[in-house]
Amino acid sequence: MKTLRRIVFLLSLLAGARADDLSQMIEEVKPSVVGIGSLQQTRGPAVSFIGTGFVIGDGLTVITAAHVVNDLVDQGQTATLGVLVRTAANAHFRAATLIAMDRDHDLAKLRITRGSPLPALRIGDSSKVREGKALAFMGFPLGMVLGLNHVTHRCIVSAITPLATPAITARQLDGKTARQLQKPGYAVFQLDGTAYPGSSGSPLFDPATGEVVGVVNMVFVKGVKESAITAPSGITYAIPANYLKSPPISDGR
Repeated sequence: MKTLRRIVFLLSLLAGARADDLSQMIEEVKPSVVGIGSLQQTRGPAVSFIGTGFVIGDGLTVITAAHVVNDLVDQGQTATLGVLVRTAANAHFRAATLIAMDRDHDLAKLRITRGSPLPALRIGDSSKVREGKALAFMGFPLGMVLGLNHVTHRCIVSAITPLATPAITARQLDGKTARQLQKPGYAVFQLDGTAYPGSSGSPLFDPATGEVVGVVNMVFVKGVKESAITAPSGITYAIPANYLKSPPISDGR
């Protein structure tokens, strides 16, 4: 009985230490996680929230999901693309330009056009992530509805799964899934944490190191993996961060 109590006590200490580690890492990661939005002075409100992004490199480079900025890019809207930087006092808009887009992996890279650099996150080696790995992601779920406040979710990697899953019958196979199945396949992280609209582009990071190992995806992946499901599931996916190092994200559109 004494041995059992000792084990329970040690496990509780370990759980408390892990919680403290995550709390500390959240404070370190927060300044690097930004909102993605647009500014149009004739619109009310002038600033609109679209999704989440995070800062890397020299502090002026921002990563997000390509579908987050697709409308502004494809439809030639007059609104100015930019990032929403949240501080303890307020949130402010900083203009940015799209400098690269990888549509196959739904990744985009923005460049803040002026002002001082922001704290940057490090990109880890996503090939080392295994099923069962405990991770966390941070973003702005429901953005302007709930307020531009950082929200962090714990999760584990439930599975490392192919992006596109063939439909059971040809009738269930839509055009988008069929096109994806014709491309070279790659795997994505399936997470047991729940992401909400606005979370796309959030960094998936290791609570122990703060290194980013994935980019949370709410639309692109579900569109090909769950196209045959009438009701959307609560599963969250993330694109492995190693694709940020591949040529498509560095060569432009």
